[in-house]
Amino acid sequence: MQLGIVGLPFSGKSTLFQAITKTHLDAAAMAKSDAHVGVVKVPDERLDRCAALFSPKSTVHASIEFVDVAGLKKGASGTTQFTTSFLSAVKNNDALIQVVRLFGEDADPLRDVATFETEFILADMAVVESRVEKIHKQIGRAHDDLMKKELPVLEKCLVLLQQEKPLRNEDLSPEELHILKTYQLLSLKPMLIAVSLDESQQPIMEKEVGRVAAAKAGLRTRVVAFFGKIDMEISELSGDEARVFLDEYGIKESALDTLIREAYALLGLQSFLTVGEDECRAWTIRAGMSAQEAAGVIHSDFVNKFIRAEVVHYDDFIAAGGSFAKAKEAGHWRLEGKSYVVKDGDILNIRHS
Repeated sequence: MQLGIVGLPFSGKSTLFQAITKTHLDAAAMAKSDAHVGVVKVPDERLDRCAALFSPKSTVHASIEFVDVAGLKKGASGTTQFTTSFLSAVKNNDALIQVVRLFGEDADPLRDVATFETEFILADMAVVESRVEKIHKQIGRAHDDLMKKELPVLEKCLVLLQQEKPLRNEDLSPEELHILKTYQLLSLKPMLIAVSLDESQQPIMEKEVGRVAAAKAGLRTRVVAFFGKIDMEISELSGDEARVFLDEYGIKESALDTLIREAYALLGLQSFLTVGEDECRAWTIRAGMSAQEAAGVIHSDFVNKFIRAEVVHYDDFIAAGGSFAKAKEAGHWRLEGKSYVVKDGDILNIRHS
């Protein structure tokens, strides 16, 4: 999973990137136009507990790639220019984190969100209009069944875009989303709006996040908050020290934990585990995946060679003392077929031919 971090200059975008990736760059490095990329392990206490039980040769957490998207420039008039390179880079991400600042005298999070919305909608309109025009010219020729399916979806999206509505919050069917996937439309990208505050604004955090959420949250848009300076300090501490530091400020979790939790929810993702003496590993899948589909995430050959899945939920496994035998005695260990819908926290062992 790749999450792109975007934001206007001085929004706190790069501070957030450095805090969650523990990538501490000097001003010269951050000033470069190239994107900065950091891979972060997804914290999972369930996996850590299993690793403590099995002492495996390797423990593999799920991971997320964060990209500090570069390319925004200030024009001669002082306004922000959304360059072609920036818009192209945004397309490559599974979802976006837009950082908007609440600190500073001229701060206006809703204005900054609207700035991105407008640019993304205009870029999408150009793509959709061009494709609709091309289809109208070609339709009627041989092999145009796909175009006939595509055209009404694109025309529907064009109307929405002309009404200045970002597509991410529209109730599009799975079939419509599949058709649109090819175009990597910017306003269709799931969005986390991250409100950047300084520590003195903690008392107004909930109120301000609620205000932004009331105006901008939607089907595929969520709103979170973070304290840039505090999270930068946390990134330099160990796990226990970080927890103490957060408690001192009365903050429930770090920006990293918040972003990962919200990103999983936004994208409809969950994790299952495979455990043993050789390896304990967390696997990320879409919610609603079957056991056969989940097996294919482990290895593509397992899809066709799938026989059964041995399943026990993590909570039941731990309640049984971390013993498969005792979990089986308690009736929690079971065999499931291809159509079994995997639950978050399931421990699977795939039987295959």
